[in-house]
Parts: sequence; structure tokens; C-alpha cells
Amino acid sequence: MPLGLMSLRVFAALPAPEPIVDAAADLMDQVPGAKWRPLENLHVTLAFYGELDEPVIEELDHELAAISCPPFAWRLKGVGRFGKAEPHALWAGVEAGPELTDLARRCRKAGGRAGVEMERRAFIPHLTLAYLERGVDPVRVQRFEQRWSMLETEPVMADRFHLYASHNRKPGQPNLYEAVADYPLAGR
Repeated sequence: MPLGLMSLRVFAALPAPEPIVDAAADLMDQVPGAKWRPLENLHVTLAFYGELDEPVIEELDHELAAISCPPFAWRLKGVGRFGKAEPHALWAGVEAGPELTDLARRCRKAGGRAGVEMERRAFIPHLTLAYLERGVDPVRVQRFEQRWSMLETEPVMADRFHLYASHNRKPGQPNLYEAVADYPLAGR
């Protein structure tokens, strides 16, 4: 996987298919002060690796390509926020069987085998919808959570995951995410 770059900020994620993107788009005007994510950036992060040099990314690519996991169904279910007293992000929950958690675990282990120091956070499957500006009205956030608490989309199939690179844009604009490698899911 020659990238032709010195280093990249990378993460492994499930891409959000069109039905999921459409459902998420319906939520994206509900909270003033929210910086809604571009629809093309929507994904379910499996493992965040950070800024890596190209040789490490190549080793990571090799490790991720060796992951064997069957395709599985997943869907959006409910919404929430990160930051209890001072909310800083809104998300849609992701519901799936144990295959999703297993895939995330395998992606984290692949990072470790490639020499990446992995974060020790618990895996919370979600789709980030927006980042919140400081001082956003908490009542609006609560209303958003109440209104969409029963959100439940039809299941979609995860048949692949990607290694994404995050590219900086102009200040104040969201990063651009580019899939730099594709890993099909197939049996055990």
C-alpha cells in the first residue's frame, strides 16, 4: 500500500452505507451550536491509531488485511452525548452482535502488533453526528436526546472495513477522511 506520504493520521472504521447516512442526515439540524459532521465523513470507528509514519502504516495494513471476521448486521439505535455536565459531542448508537466488538478488538490488536501504542478506552460503538461548541444550551441537547431516543434503523450489512486517513483542511473546516485501504469481511 504505497501512500507516497511521510505520515498520516489514521483509524480503522466501518463505512456508513447510504441508508445509515440518510437516517443520520435527518437528525442534523436539531441543536443550535452543533458542528454537524459532513455526511461523507460518517463512520463507526473500530480503532484509532493516531499519526503514523508510512512504514508503520504499511505494517498496520498487513496486520489489518490478516483479520478474518464474518460479515454482520448493524443498525443505529438511540442517540446520546459525550460529556455529562459539559456535552462536547452528539452521537447515534450502533447496535450489532458480538462480531462488531470482536472486529474492533482485532483492529486494536493489529495496531499493537504493528507497534502502535493503543488508547485504553472502552469500545463504545457509535456514529459521531456533531461536535458541540462550548456553552451550547443543555436543554437543547436534552430535547435532542429525548426526541431521538427511540431511533432505530433497519439493519445493514457490514461486509468490509477501511483504513482511513484524516487530512486537515482550512481552519474551522472538518477534516477530510479518505479510505486508503479496504478489507473485505469473510468467514472465519
